[in-house]
Amino acid sequence: MSLVHPSRQHAIVLGASLSGLLTARVLSPHFERVTVIERDSVGHEPTARKGQPQARHLHGLLASGLEQMTAYFPDLPDALRAAGAIVEDLAAGMNWYTYGGYRQRLTLGMTSSLMSRPLLESLIRARTLALPNVTLIDACTVLDLTANPDRSRVTGVRLERRSEHEGTRTLNADLVVDCTGRGSRATQWLNTLGYAAPRESIVRVDVGYATRLYKRVPGDALGSAWTLVTPEAPRETRFGGMFPIEGDRWIVSVGGWQGDHAPTDEKGFNDYVRQLPSPDIHRVISQAEPISEITAFKYPFSVRRHFEALRHFPAGLLALGDAICSFNPTYGQGMTSAAKQAAELDRLLAGDVAEPDLARQFFKRAARIIDIPWQLAVGEDFRYPSTTGPKPFGIDLLNRYVAAVHRATLVDVEVCRAFLKVMNLIEPPASLMAPRILIRVLRANRQSKRQASQQPDKALAAA
Repeated sequence: MSLVHPSRQHAIVLGASLSGLLTARVLSPHFERVTVIERDSVGHEPTARKGQPQARHLHGLLASGLEQMTAYFPDLPDALRAAGAIVEDLAAGMNWYTYGGYRQRLTLGMTSSLMSRPLLESLIRARTLALPNVTLIDACTVLDLTANPDRSRVTGVRLERRSEHEGTRTLNADLVVDCTGRGSRATQWLNTLGYAAPRESIVRVDVGYATRLYKRVPGDALGSAWTLVTPEAPRETRFGGMFPIEGDRWIVSVGGWQGDHAPTDEKGFNDYVRQLPSPDIHRVISQAEPISEITAFKYPFSVRRHFEALRHFPAGLLALGDAICSFNPTYGQGMTSAAKQAAELDRLLAGDVAEPDLARQFFKRAARIIDIPWQLAVGEDFRYPSTTGPKPFGIDLLNRYVAAVHRATLVDVEVCRAFLKVMNLIEPPASLMAPRILIRVLRANRQSKRQASQQPDKALAAA
């Protein structure tokens, strides 16, 4: 005898990227059947699809993201290790240059992972599709949504299989979840059904970067250490990252804000890396063997769709992940945010929420999840005068304090620990203003200024 609620026979998930697969996993205990529909053809190998241009670039899975995914796939850390990914306390292998120095290494006490995005997605996909009630329809275009006569409820989708000559057909469902990313057509679909589109917050950042893979020799002196070079904004605009990933490879992504993008020709790319504030990445790639072309990616703006503010919304429809909010990817928050949203949907479905109230409750909870990474990303982006969009009140004053936090992480391990917990979405940003951290930040900055003022005296004494 089925324990599934009678109104939860079939769920459809639009999009088979990470957010869609995680959503299908959390829906599987609550629905008799779950169907994932993907526009691209999906193979078994870990490769980036045509509709995933950002998947070819640098990715890291934050500690709270790995923890959330492991709750649904307990063998995921072991599977990542077996495939050659780095799975460990990454704070201990941190080589992060910023504000003129290196952040303090430490033991955070939580595990994170460095791997290619296609590898992580392939492992999640295999485990999700192994569930007996989850199926995938790929190479399929969703044309529009279907609804009941008064359009108060979405009843399914109308789709077309590109690989078959069967024309269009309708697939009925009790719930449709849009996980198609920042290019989601949910707003158009809502307009067609007679609903207002959600208000959008758009923050223009003009970020662009380029990526190349290099051979990583076993026994390399850097081992599993990972390198980041992040700018002291607004004085600097460029960033770089070099992570060890599966297949004994380095993945290197470099780029910048305000249109200061990395070239894709070999000489231009190498010169761009050489001009970063730290020589660490250039030192490696000048000796390592390149094993891929140089691939560019441009990210003009972050966008947040405020579904939580809509007063009227059809039953039977949700959006999740980048379809709600697409963050500046340089901060590495998207996968973790999607995992947390999926887990919140799971909790809602496991509770006693009334079906007509599901969307309102979910979007309200998703907004709370999104608030923190959005605040972190947008706050950093607004260090640049050219950034445009809705600017949070008091962000300039807050950014002055955060700059002091950045400087303190170079000399104070406890401030660095608090900072990394915020960046890994373990603690809220307000934790950086706790009295014990604030005191340490102020003390570290005073010491740094005093040491800097003494440098000329030391130079004269040496002379």
